[in-house]
Amino acid sequence: MSVAAPVELSPGGPRLSRIVAGAWRMDSWGWTPRQRLNWIEQCLELGVTSFDHADIYGGYTVEGLFGEALRLAPQLRERLQLVSKCGIQLVAGARPQHRLKAYDTSYGHIVASVENSLRELRTDRLDLLLIHRPDPLMDADEVARAFDDLRRAGKVLHFGVSNFTPAQFALLASRTLLVTHQVELSPLQMAALHDGTLDQAQQLRCKPMLWSPLAGGRLFTGQDAQAVRVRACLEAIAARWHAPVATVVYAWLLRHPSQPLPIVGSSRADAVRQAVDALDRPMDAPTWHEVWSAAAGREVP
Repeated sequence: MSVAAPVELSPGGPRLSRIVAGAWRMDSWGWTPRQRLNWIEQCLELGVTSFDHADIYGGYTVEGLFGEALRLAPQLRERLQLVSKCGIQLVAGARPQHRLKAYDTSYGHIVASVENSLRELRTDRLDLLLIHRPDPLMDADEVARAFDDLRRAGKVLHFGVSNFTPAQFALLASRTLLVTHQVELSPLQMAALHDGTLDQAQQLRCKPMLWSPLAGGRLFTGQDAQAVRVRACLEAIAARWHAPVATVVYAWLLRHPSQPLPIVGSSRADAVRQAVDALDRPMDAPTWHEVWSAAAGREVP
């Protein structure tokens, strides 16, 4: 049986499972705490020990839902890694003081966000904290000071970013140690392959995390020309492989030499299994370029 063995994100960085479970939509699953705990346990059985969160998910509710489940089996905390993100302010009932959607990467906001995440998740530490999106007003020295203080206090063990440009990543990395960059990548969104993001990850030996690897379901239901074209290509490969289309997609992502960690944002145990199964299905370069060409709508130059 395939299992998602842990990997080191970067030299001296944390060890996360190669497949990560995403909790973004947990508030819409309509589950009891026991059902949420069952999902966590099913992921752990597959070797998926890392769970991706953000303070804003579910209008600031998802971390609490996960924490309620974890409270039923607190011993599981030592078997899993908790990732969260901060830096976006949403207008939500849980944050009545927010007047409009905005970014905040100030020292006070980062520290307060972490304290709240620890309370909601019912844990004493985050294994990894990411700045959720680049803030035009980000003061790299101030962010580094917040990271350093949180690290010294043992409240966050490692740090990274999400959705940054390579230049923005380099700026913050010049002030503090970053261990990963979480970016969007799928056969329908390939910008990170060509804008320097994954080149930088390879250069720094800093494995990226990938969000929306199935393009938010558009790979299966999208009716635009690109989605239809890519779906036909993936289905043809899946028929040759005798495997689900999702497994083919994850194999395509895992083939990249930056050694990315895809995030599976589904409540279905079989969806997590299909991602884990891709670890045993290495994709050759011609097949990888077959998918790329379908996505780009042309052959490589």
